[in-house]
Amino acid sequence: MSSFDIDEIKRRMEGAINALKVDYAGLRTGRANISLLEPIMVEAYGSMVPINQVGSISAPEPRMLTVTIWDKGTAVNVEKAIRNSGLGLNPIVDGQTLRIPIPPLTEDRRKDLAKLAGKYAESAKVAIRNVRRDGMEQLKKNEKDHEISEDEHKKLSNVVQEATDDFVKQVDVALHAKEEEIMQV
Repeated sequence: MSSFDIDEIKRRMEGAINALKVDYAGLRTGRANISLLEPIMVEAYGSMVPINQVGSISAPEPRMLTVTIWDKGTAVNVEKAIRNSGLGLNPIVDGQTLRIPIPPLTEDRRKDLAKLAGKYAESAKVAIRNVRRDGMEQLKKNEKDHEISEDEHKKLSNVVQEATDDFVKQVDVALHAKEEEIMQV
């Protein structure tokens, strides 16, 4: 029996798409979105933890995020982590609540974000192509070990290529949608 599993190949390619969606959720588009802050790590209790483990994030208005800190002692570290995140955000500390106004994006910043979206998309495509390569190598090995025939190898290679093309197309669609979202004023 062949050790080749097309479902495993597709699952790994789907993982690249999911990672891209996570990356895109963290890209700022001028609208308040709680996923914008989720990648931020905060120094708390002697270690680095995700921001959502020291407070709750919400978006009460289209251009405002708030972080309600559970332990007042971590508020300064949360503020510092947000300021140093590279997102261009300046939190306002109000007791145990941080209010984070989301400034409108400049044209240059929009272009930079669109470029970054393109880099994320290219990384996802590379990951998909790496999975394709692994699948093709497994097929070659299976044929060499006489687990599959030459015809089966060709047929399965085509299936792997079709899956690759499909997932790359999904990346292109996601990139186009994200670029439009970023560039709209």
